[in-house]
Amino acid sequence: MRADRLVSLVLLLRQRGRLTAETLARELEVSTRTVLRDIEALSAAGVPVYAERGRHGGFALLPGFRTELTGLNHDEALALLTAGSGRGEQVFGLGSALASAMRKVVDALPESHRDTASDAAQRFLVNPETDLLSRRLVTEQVPDTTMIEVRRAVLAGHKLRIHYAAVDQTPKWRTVDPIGLVTVRDQGYLLATRSGADRTYRLSRVLAAEELPETAQRPNRVDLDRIWRERSAQFLSGGDHITVLARVNPARREDLLDTALAVRAEEPDADGWLRLEVTFQDSRHAEWALWQLGTDAEALAPQLLRTSLRNRAAAIAASYGDSSGNGLNDPLAQHLTKPVN
Repeated sequence: MRADRLVSLVLLLRQRGRLTAETLARELEVSTRTVLRDIEALSAAGVPVYAERGRHGGFALLPGFRTELTGLNHDEALALLTAGSGRGEQVFGLGSALASAMRKVVDALPESHRDTASDAAQRFLVNPETDLLSRRLVTEQVPDTTMIEVRRAVLAGHKLRIHYAAVDQTPKWRTVDPIGLVTVRDQGYLLATRSGADRTYRLSRVLAAEELPETAQRPNRVDLDRIWRERSAQFLSGGDHITVLARVNPARREDLLDTALAVRAEEPDADGWLRLEVTFQDSRHAEWALWQLGTDAEALAPQLLRTSLRNRAAAIAASYGDSSGNGLNDPLAQHLTKPVN
């Protein structure tokens, strides 16, 4: 752990020049006293680091000193820097490790490519916090102490004890055999088995975790992509889920998919719209999702959903009736309240 921190300290000084002990402590997430001890250790090991006194003082390296890291070309480093600009690292608690890795990537580049790669990475933005409609994308937060225990158990192949708060249930302690970690739209999941049965746990609902010394019962090799597809299929086939056939204006396709659990089929309709078969949590969820799209979507099936949407529209039309307050005199309301065929 300390060796990694010493490397990061050297890389910070190489890339930014003179830095104060307070700045180094903030970047490395340690105390200033730890930074001073690390500076002494580097100096004793022959690294040419020196202190400058005064108001604008700090620590710096002698000009020309660099660590030798090779093997990355410009495009490879750019790919890593761009990937590192996303927020997925927050889901698994790897933010500090990512920052350290990015410093090493930059330093690994030949000097002629270093500035151009860093500048190019600034031209790419991956998963910003809000979309064009200023809707904030929420990343679920998991305490670092909890995430570290989960991550260690997954990587070490040890059993894991978690204090888990399932929906509408009192939190309980459970001992599981962890298989892997998955992140989908900034939501993290732990794939595991419990007493041999498949289990999927949402990381934001893990209140506490403890890595156990016992070896987990799991295969040596794992195909997380296949396991995730299988568990997704199991999830969609259970509970009160409802499958809806709908026509949608292509401009509103993403709005519908953002609220649906899954898309089972999709094809263009004759008038340029899209015909989609989508799954929702239940009938109330489906009605809410289709209602948000107004006239840009039409539910074709099931009939019960069409009736619910029609009745809802009729009630709205009736509330905006004529000046006498009798909404049913309105031609639109009369049309909407006709029986559904």
